[in-house]
Amino acid sequence: MDLIALADFNLVARHGGFGRAARATGRPKATLSRRVTELEASLSLRLFERGARNLKLTEEGRALYERTAALLTEVDETAAAIASGAETPRGRLRISAPLLLSQTAMGKIAAGFALRHPEVRLEITAEDRPVDMIEEGYDLVIRVNPDPDETLVGRAFLRDRLVVVASPDLTRPRGELPAPAVVRGSSSPETWNFMTSKGPEKIRIEPVLSLSSLIMVRDAVRAGVGAARLPISLVDHDLADGTLQHWGDVEGSEIALWALYPSRRLLSARVSAFLEYLKQIFPNATPDELAAYISK
Repeated sequence: MDLIALADFNLVARHGGFGRAARATGRPKATLSRRVTELEASLSLRLFERGARNLKLTEEGRALYERTAALLTEVDETAAAIASGAETPRGRLRISAPLLLSQTAMGKIAAGFALRHPEVRLEITAEDRPVDMIEEGYDLVIRVNPDPDETLVGRAFLRDRLVVVASPDLTRPRGELPAPAVVRGSSSPETWNFMTSKGPEKIRIEPVLSLSSLIMVRDAVRAGVGAARLPISLVDHDLADGTLQHWGDVEGSEIALWALYPSRRLLSARVSAFLEYLKQIFPNATPDELAAYISK
């Protein structure tokens, strides 16, 4: 494939037309049109629907643009960095992060990174769904306990665990009596198994509230409506000041936050800089570090 023709196709697709691309870049309109036509011929595909007054990407053209735009940008940035003799992070950095981490820490993380690297335009989307990095144009995703994926590489930069907590005014039930519980989502196990200083325990629960956000769950537990299973980093200071009491650690509840990027891409300077910044903030990757960072 002719990379120059591919780059010209991306210019036209990004600017929405041959004329606009020519005016924005100073390239002759006829040259851009010829290059795109040659690319279409080499691929045996129509990449644009050409109307009398407008230009529209075909389905195949849109797929090609979405898959190649970020790669060409990385090649350009790498070449510029090599030519300047320095790997200065610059350009757009798109990150998808889990909702809870975004609500508690990502704003502060983003601000600190932006102050350190002003030439990077950071964009963070908070969502819990598994995004397709290539299709949706993300440079980095943060995922909780991700499934193995041979197309992604990265590292765990934080670890956490679940604990059972409740208001000091709520007495832990004994025997077969159920404990009022605040749960996340509509499904929850009927019993909770957790480890105490005296050994393993099990209690039946009766959900009294079902909430979609762990922040909401924590606030409801603070109000005394029931017990909940929450990340220790989210309630560490509540436990320290007595706002909440610790019933036990949930067995097998280790949580790992991973920063991942596509294995087939060049690792850009901006991605490397963000990974290094996470390592500086959380050098030991412990729940205590995250709790302390959130409370600052």
